[in-house]
Amino acid sequence: MLATHPGERCEASPLTDALAAGTQTAPAAAVAIEKSWERCRGFGLEEGVLPEYAALDGKRLGEALDANRILAVHAMPIMETLYEQIVNTDSMVILTDAGGLVLHSLGDDDFLERTKKVALRPGVCWSEESKGTNAIGTAIFEEVPVLVHGPQHFLAANHFLTCSAVPIFDPRGAVTGVLDVTCDQRGYHQHTTALVRMSARLIENSLFTRAFPDALTLRFHSRAEFIGTLVEGLAVFSQDGRFLAANRSGLFQLGLERAALRNHTAESLFGTPMPALIGASPRGEASQIMKLVLHTGVAVYARAEAGPGLKAGGMRIFVEEVRREERCSAPAAPPPPPLAAHKLDRAKLAEITLSALDIGDARIQQMVARINRVVGRDISVLIQGETGTGKELFARAIHNMSPRRNGPFVAVNCASIPEGLIESELFGYEEGAFTGARRRGTVGKIMLAAGGTLFLDEIGDMPVNLQARLLRVLQERVVTPLGSIKAHAVDVAIICATNCRLKERIRSGHFREDLYYRLNGLLVALPPLRERTDLRPLVRHVLESQVAGGARYAVSEDVMTLFARHPWPGNCRQLANLLRTATVMAGESTTLEREHLPEDFFEDLDAPHPASAGAHPPAQGGAHLHPHGSAHPHAAAHPHGAAHPHATHPHAAAQPATPHAPAGRLQQIELDAIRECVERCGGNISVAARTLGISRNTLYRKLRPA
Repeated sequence: MLATHPGERCEASPLTDALAAGTQTAPAAAVAIEKSWERCRGFGLEEGVLPEYAALDGKRLGEALDANRILAVHAMPIMETLYEQIVNTDSMVILTDAGGLVLHSLGDDDFLERTKKVALRPGVCWSEESKGTNAIGTAIFEEVPVLVHGPQHFLAANHFLTCSAVPIFDPRGAVTGVLDVTCDQRGYHQHTTALVRMSARLIENSLFTRAFPDALTLRFHSRAEFIGTLVEGLAVFSQDGRFLAANRSGLFQLGLERAALRNHTAESLFGTPMPALIGASPRGEASQIMKLVLHTGVAVYARAEAGPGLKAGGMRIFVEEVRREERCSAPAAPPPPPLAAHKLDRAKLAEITLSALDIGDARIQQMVARINRVVGRDISVLIQGETGTGKELFARAIHNMSPRRNGPFVAVNCASIPEGLIESELFGYEEGAFTGARRRGTVGKIMLAAGGTLFLDEIGDMPVNLQARLLRVLQERVVTPLGSIKAHAVDVAIICATNCRLKERIRSGHFREDLYYRLNGLLVALPPLRERTDLRPLVRHVLESQVAGGARYAVSEDVMTLFARHPWPGNCRQLANLLRTATVMAGESTTLEREHLPEDFFEDLDAPHPASAGAHPPAQGGAHLHPHGSAHPHAAAHPHGAAHPHATHPHAAAQPATPHAPAGRLQQIELDAIRECVERCGGNISVAARTLGISRNTLYRKLRPA
């Protein structure tokens, strides 16, 4: 097994073996990795030594996010689209700044937990100097797309990863960030790098088209049908026709380096005077497609877009409109198939019902009966449950059963969007509302959900200042975008979900009590997988509905016994991922056996889950009652003799020392208790958050310096 855990030292594989392992490495890529290893040795790094895991504190990370706000605004929608293609594949999408500092990440919860062992999270720098040979740091140094697979990473701690990174260039040609997809090296797919390249190009084009609002932009290609697509050339010119910038495709088609292009004009490159190009695009709108000839003699089709600051000349030119039947008939190359081939598609999601989710557990059955009584009656639903218990699936089922079923279902994860962007994401913004805002503004998620349902996941992580705005939307049914004075009426149903206890958040001042009671019309508590009584039918249901060809597989009794003993910290999501992996490992066999299960499954076997440890206090004699009825062997004491850090109630440590302690002292007591809990959990933020009953983001905020 190549995976290495923090605290362990191991001997790294020789570079020659690493280059031969797993993937076919092109000669040029092999040379780049060899050079990177040489640089790493020059930095004084050692292959078997753990890297520096320190992350920026909250204040400095906030400053970094502010400094890269424009990049994040343009990258995040594309990151979300990219993540939809790789969801449930043990992968994550990462955005960094030009120095390799992780700004934002999206990923499968189970895999995010694993990558925290090597500090692959916002606020941590992944330059070569810090983390050795890795796709992000090496892509920044080489300024080219880079794939680093398994043991090709310089540090042994990162051998369980495969990373595909592509640098993002600003309109001037400088690296402004990196887009990366990191996955478990065992599950790497050959299409990943292509998807990342395409996504990075989309981000670059988005940045490019909004960087020169008062210039003339030419969109061009030798084939007319490619104008407006990912591969179109973009070239920008000033009022007097001077060349300003071009995107990657534009540079390739023009056949000149950026430095040489600075001496050119629109007329010298495209054979047409600047006033004529401006006149072809009146009042800042796009012109019809016209035919131009490059300085190389190559004919191209082009569309001119004059910025509002340009003045059209009096010269009129002949514009050749390209009729559809005259265009080249060859279609564009189809995009590579999505990696997440087993993800529930939109059609299946639209058919999910509450009855389909009720497969035998008594608590689920009772919950479904309660929901059925309020569906369509304008009663808000608040779903509470651990990560991976299926909160969004239940929200979709509620939507599908309601009179709004034909309207949109819009899901927003309040914990995955940086605080500086969540307001614009939810409420939208007008043109010029902030630096980097789109020219015509954008519609917020609340208005996109009009006539349907807005699902706010991890509502407990919504910043307090935005909670007041959300409350106004719920009470007055109006939305006012950022930078606007006009309120828009909106008809939307809101379903919220959380994995933390909102009443605890209210007591700590992080959640508004009035909003809580406005959202909590009906509280639905989803049981964790370890407490469900329908494990066997649930396994069959997941195999048949979420695993390709899963209906032909059976699960051995030995494996079912292991499933019953497992704490399932990732719940149903973890179960689905595990079954997908097991069916692949089974090969020709149609029965899933112990040897088909991934190795990390056995690491957590019989370990008490932090949430259950608090919910079920030890019985007489120190034995902990397992959810399935057996006495749990690990609840009485820690294996090393000390009291187990998860054996107390999850909120016991956070209680004030005295009932009349001043507010300031209460905050300090809370902070001390949180730090003590984190220390008891060995610095594992995820375990500490579950022990305390709060989300990871909330825990990070509480630990952030004031």
